[in-house]
Amino acid sequence: MPEHSVDVDARNFTREVIEASKQVPVVIDFWAPWCGPCKVLKPMLEKLAEEYGGKFKLAKINSDESLDLAQEFGVRSIPDVRALRNGKQVGAFVGALPLPQLRAFVDKLIPSPSELERTRAADLRAAGQSPEAAAALRKSIELDPKNDLARIDLAELLIEQKQFDEADALLGEVRPDVTRDARVEALRQSIGFARAGQSGPSEEDLVRRLAGSPEDLASRLLLANLYAGRKNYRAAMDELLEIIGRNKDFNEGAARKQMVAIFSLAASEPDLVGEYRRKLSSALY
Repeated sequence: MPEHSVDVDARNFTREVIEASKQVPVVIDFWAPWCGPCKVLKPMLEKLAEEYGGKFKLAKINSDESLDLAQEFGVRSIPDVRALRNGKQVGAFVGALPLPQLRAFVDKLIPSPSELERTRAADLRAAGQSPEAAAALRKSIELDPKNDLARIDLAELLIEQKQFDEADALLGEVRPDVTRDARVEALRQSIGFARAGQSGPSEEDLVRRLAGSPEDLASRLLLANLYAGRKNYRAAMDELLEIIGRNKDFNEGAARKQMVAIFSLAASEPDLVGEYRRKLSSALY
């Protein structure tokens, strides 16, 4: 049976903290025997670790005996508490907190049932099980109607399945938030690209038009949309750069705006995005 509270030093840090944080949140308590507030905080953390029964793990580090770890985390005074999830710091505080505040700190670290379903959906999607992933995301939203990240994930999945109307409706329900707005706008643009490819002229027609009239920027923009809807982002951005080179203000700067949207959609291809960011900058300036 796994321990909910463990003593940690450099020898077992990777296993007990970094690797463990990929399973449950890990709370690190930097303490020392001479520290008065530490004698108050550490027992409370140990009590909570036992009470929560494995929903988080407490890693106790004697900062006097593990100076390397204390320096690595930039510890200047103790008690110093850090929280890690998936190997990354997600919370911290210094000093001894009252038990209610301590419990609130821990509660924020523990994924809700809705977030657990969202995480499960990501694993299912990565395994190519899209219908099961969609079902998990619908369950996530049912458990927490305010989970807009699950709503965005589901919209993205539905776009891949060409269910544009439902995806568009889901995005319309997402509350404005500076951390999510760019992704929402990029997905809306993705729906626009895909719909344009369904209802507009064929690729062959557009290529034929441009062969006879290279300055036909409206047709070139339609062709870029068609390529983007198929996720052929390089071809789409080449057409958009051609438009910018000929007239960067065409259609109120639509080519530039669409390239920026593609940067978000192609985020999983950082080399491609970096290459075309540089090309766009050169074209504009």
